[in-house]
Amino acid sequence: MAQGFTLGKVEQWGRSPFLAIVLAVTVFPTPPAPAQTIGQRGMVTAAQPAAAKVGRDILKAGGNAVDAAVATAFMIAVVEPYAAGIGGGGFALVYQAQSQTMRALDFRERAPLQATPTMYLNAKGEVIPRASLDGVLAAGTPGTVAGLAALHQRYGQLPWSQVVAPAIQAAQQGFAVTRRYQQWATMRQAVLQQDGTAARIFLRNGQVPPLGTLIQQPELAKTLGAIARNPRSFYEGWIATAIADFMAQQGGKITLEDLRTYIPVWREPICGTYRAFQVCSMPPPSSGGVALVQMLNLWQLLPPAPTPSDRGHYLASVMQIAYADRARYLGDSDFVPVPVTALTRPRYAQQRVSEILPRRARPQSAVSAATPIQLAESDNTSHLNVVDVQGNAVSLTFTINGPFGAGVVVPQTGILLNNEMDDFAIAPNQPNLFGVVGIQSDNAPLANGIAPGKRPLSSMSPTIVLKDNHLNMVLGSPGGSRIITTVFQIFLNVVDLGQDAATAVASPRIHQQWAPDTLFVEPTIPSSWTQTWQQWGYQVEPTRPWGNASLIRVLDHGQLEGAADPRGEGAAIGW
Repeated sequence: MAQGFTLGKVEQWGRSPFLAIVLAVTVFPTPPAPAQTIGQRGMVTAAQPAAAKVGRDILKAGGNAVDAAVATAFMIAVVEPYAAGIGGGGFALVYQAQSQTMRALDFRERAPLQATPTMYLNAKGEVIPRASLDGVLAAGTPGTVAGLAALHQRYGQLPWSQVVAPAIQAAQQGFAVTRRYQQWATMRQAVLQQDGTAARIFLRNGQVPPLGTLIQQPELAKTLGAIARNPRSFYEGWIATAIADFMAQQGGKITLEDLRTYIPVWREPICGTYRAFQVCSMPPPSSGGVALVQMLNLWQLLPPAPTPSDRGHYLASVMQIAYADRARYLGDSDFVPVPVTALTRPRYAQQRVSEILPRRARPQSAVSAATPIQLAESDNTSHLNVVDVQGNAVSLTFTINGPFGAGVVVPQTGILLNNEMDDFAIAPNQPNLFGVVGIQSDNAPLANGIAPGKRPLSSMSPTIVLKDNHLNMVLGSPGGSRIITTVFQIFLNVVDLGQDAATAVASPRIHQQWAPDTLFVEPTIPSSWTQTWQQWGYQVEPTRPWGNASLIRVLDHGQLEGAADPRGEGAAIGW
């Protein structure tokens, strides 16, 4: 067992599973559920309706779940440029129904080979403002194209060019500006204005475009056309040369060697058991699988919640423990030892559950001596799910990190670069884009510190759930550090509360991530509950609704039920 995981005596809690479910039904106020989306032969959910439609059309054309997921992702790269694209990276979980096997693909961005731990510090050791957020220095080596190609090469059945074609057409013809586009373009207007290519594509005369404005991307269409002929052209052809030359001119770190040597990594998913369900998600460098399984292990040991406020307290408590451990132990497992088995073992949950006190919050310092580090991507990540007629499934989350990434487009390519380097801990005690810091302890290197070729820690959590060894749910969300708790609560909404897909995704959420020591609540949570939590010692902060989750459920009679988050602009489209 890893150092620091000594299992002690555990206080035993009584538990009646039936009673727990009955009492939990009244927990969070549920808005009216949107109309259900039902599919007989397949289902696609995505953050944009045009992308979901492309995935559905690929299924109808004889493609499988991977073909549809790849086509949907490329479409998202065109119509949701503020969230994800071919200049970023991500993770995918793939379930094969015939063999009942599941694999995880890591196509996360890597730190450039010329990256150094102090690359965002000046000569005095001070952080250079926004150096890890804006411009070419903020970009990690992109993995999206390599990842989608690897998925298709292993599992796809339609021609590669066919699954890329809809995105090429969309880039040429354009998409209409939406309110969500305006929201994020307004936030990043200043940085987009500083890059001539980005301003020309995404703004109009330097201003955020009016609703309905057509955003055409002919240079991106050209790049996608080259990728459709050969995906390696992104890493070794003229596209790679354009990226490397631009980096050299602008003071960036990504070189031809970075691109040529980038390889996505197939990994084993992390799975845990909750009643009759097997819940599987991503291993490191994602923290999703470890934290999700750890929270479920803790949740099963807690007593019934007599009131909604008690249930919220229990949710916050298990989140707090998991995120404290995340901060201390998790990172890129190719660079640092990560005690996955110890953290996800049920016996470890038995040790930690005794720390959860009835009706009393515990301060951050009392939960763990762990060291906080970066917690992950912004709300601008994108997620999609696919299930095909054979019961194969894909859950895929990918990102460029902050809104419009680094705010820089590589000339002549249409490629919007990520600002994923900000997901590293760039200096002790220095907050990243989302206010999270890294604290160095015992003079040890920062667990999530920058190193050449290293992948920054992520919260992206594409998740697939089996019941009795058969596909049951496919889900995920953007939302930065709140991704994991969003997935956790949606799963419990379905399994414990018996909610349908639309209701489970729409229901209000809370979030506690250990650092900062704050309980975040969506505005639809009753004020009486927040007042109770404050009386119990929580620092409560109401905040805007978060996440843009989606979910596919396999119903008992084989139909598929899908839902996209009403907080976003997505869609679930069945076939």
